[in-house]
Amino acid sequence: MEVRCTSIEEVREQIDGIDREIVALLARRGGFVTQAAAFKKTTTDVRAPARVEQVIAKVRGIAEETGASPDVVESVYRAMIAAFIDEELKTHSSLQANV
Repeated sequence: MEVRCTSIEEVREQIDGIDREIVALLARRGGFVTQAAAFKKTTTDVRAPARVEQVIAKVRGIAEETGASPDVVESVYRAMIAAFIDEELKTHSSLQANV
């Protein structure tokens, strides 16, 4: 449902609310990324370039279905995935050190 704002302050309030939801979802996604590190044997498994491309194709499709810009969604996801891979590599490294 789209809210029609009558001022820039209302627009910013709506964006702030969405940002809170996005950050909460990033935290949730991050928890699963951390769990995934335990199942991967190598850093190549962590980087999983084929899986990255699979996710990108999926979210571009979702963007088209929902009216979002596929290019913006792809850019955001590529940045997000890269950041999560960096975190997962750290987790994976510490798990491997404890094996």
